[in-house]
Amino acid sequence: MTDFNPEALSSIGPKEFAQLVKSTPDAKIAEVMASDARTKILDEVFNRMPSLFRADKAGATSAVIHWVITGGADGSNDTYETVIENGACTVTNQPARDPKLAMTMDAVTFLKTVSGDGNPMMLFMTGKIKAKGDLSLAASIAKLFDIPKS
Repeated sequence: MTDFNPEALSSIGPKEFAQLVKSTPDAKIAEVMASDARTKILDEVFNRMPSLFRADKAGATSAVIHWVITGGADGSNDTYETVIENGACTVTNQPARDPKLAMTMDAVTFLKTVSGDGNPMMLFMTGKIKAKGDLSLAASIAKLFDIPKS
C-alpha cells in the first residue's frame, strides 16, 4: 500500500502504518497533512493511542501531555491531550487540563515520531520537536506506547 490517506489508515495496523510513513516522501506527507484529510488522520492516530498504551511500563506515571501539531489550515495548530493516570491512557482533541508536558511539532515530525520512523531525542535536539515542562517525561514517552519498530 502506498496511498497515504485517511481511508487507508483506518484499515491498517500499526506496523503497516509505520511502513507507510517510512515509504512516503516527506513532501507528500506534508501535502496530505495540509489538506482536508489532516483532522481525520490525526484523529485516527490519536484514537489508537489508548490501545497501544503499555500500562506495564507506565507504573505510577500520572501525566497530562499536550501534543501541538503545527501547520494546519491558515497556519492553525491542532492540540490533542493525552492523559495517563491509574494505569490507563485517554485522549481528547479538546484539551481541558494543565499539561505536565507540552510538545510542539509539525505534522510530518509527529507522524514520523509516532510511527517509529524518527528518533524523538534527535528531533528534539535539532529543534524539530519543542518541549515545555517535564523533559524527563518527554524522554520516556516512547516506552509508554507499543510503537512499531520500522
